[in-house]
Amino acid sequence: MLARVQALVREQIGPQAEQVGREDVFARDTFRLLAAEGVIATAFPRSLGGTGASMLLRVRIIEELARACSTAASLVTGTDLSSRPIVAGGSDALCSAVVPKLASGEQQAAFALTEPGAGSDLAGLQATARRDGGHYVLNGTKKFITRAGVADMYVVVARLADGPAGSKGLSAFLVPRASAGISVSPTIPKMGWNGVPIAQVYFNEVAVPVENRLGEEGQGMALAQDTLVRARIGHAAIALGRMSGALQIAAQYADVRQVFGRAEGEHQGIQWMLADMGARIEAARCLVYACAQRYDRQDPDTSIHASIAKMHSTDLCMKVVVDCLQLLGGNGYLKAYPLERFMRDAKMNQIGEGTSEVHKNLIGRYLMKTAAAMPRHPCLDLEPDLFGAA
Repeated sequence: MLARVQALVREQIGPQAEQVGREDVFARDTFRLLAAEGVIATAFPRSLGGTGASMLLRVRIIEELARACSTAASLVTGTDLSSRPIVAGGSDALCSAVVPKLASGEQQAAFALTEPGAGSDLAGLQATARRDGGHYVLNGTKKFITRAGVADMYVVVARLADGPAGSKGLSAFLVPRASAGISVSPTIPKMGWNGVPIAQVYFNEVAVPVENRLGEEGQGMALAQDTLVRARIGHAAIALGRMSGALQIAAQYADVRQVFGRAEGEHQGIQWMLADMGARIEAARCLVYACAQRYDRQDPDTSIHASIAKMHSTDLCMKVVVDCLQLLGGNGYLKAYPLERFMRDAKMNQIGEGTSEVHKNLIGRYLMKTAAAMPRHPCLDLEPDLFGAA
């Protein structure tokens, strides 16, 4: 599978990446290609029409796609983001009816989580679900929803109207797009990441069968968190691939660009710049791969390592892409060269599925909690005798 993806990037996805990224309309041809090649199916278990790929293999596939085209990579990660709550929380009957069509690419889902007043703070979600006999009735607005305009169904996290406050009152539902009371805004213009448009989705007295609830009542936060762990690893993989591609572009450019009578890459300052980026990228690769292996082993601390990998890789990607663009000089600023597209796309990875600042908070709290549970360090004396005996 990995070798086939590398060939697709060389022969089709890479050469078409500039055109795909030119206009923010859904990259349907790219999606169909990935579906036909079985890449979309890597997000799903074999029992439901998928390939049962490990997280490590998926990370490497996403990395290869992102070396040339963020859109192609995000079609893979976005499919997982929108489908994971169904796989993890749907009944056997619901999964059997829906998931094989998602795995084949015949249908698509969208993950309707974020709201105008609640992004990183999921406990602040205000969309409501009211139980009415054999249905739930949904009301609310969801913002920044990827694939909102092309999805056949939405995974919606909403607050139970008579449930407890905070995250314990959240539940998840699978809502068919054709349900009465759903409307979708026009595409919201954005800085980059073209080919995967976003929009707002409005739910007005939308009836959802009880059978379409994902998990039990009150499990919406748990399903969202489970999904976001996978999504954060995906963001880290996209960032890893993009900055690897940016470094390749910069090094190949420096090899032929003549400056002061010799190739730009022969100047020590440029070599040091490339070396620093290359070493940091390789360290990030070790971090992301290790996180994927933790996920595959089902390590209990995978969530915090996903935050570490996501924060580190996406922040580093932004720096590397900017530095590579700088190395190209004026040409780097032109749309005829790919790095200005890489730079616009890189910012999204620092924001989506938890900003870098949110992940720093999570990591900081984890480190404080971990340290507090450990025996005091043998070299630490909290009340040292600074002046000696009197």
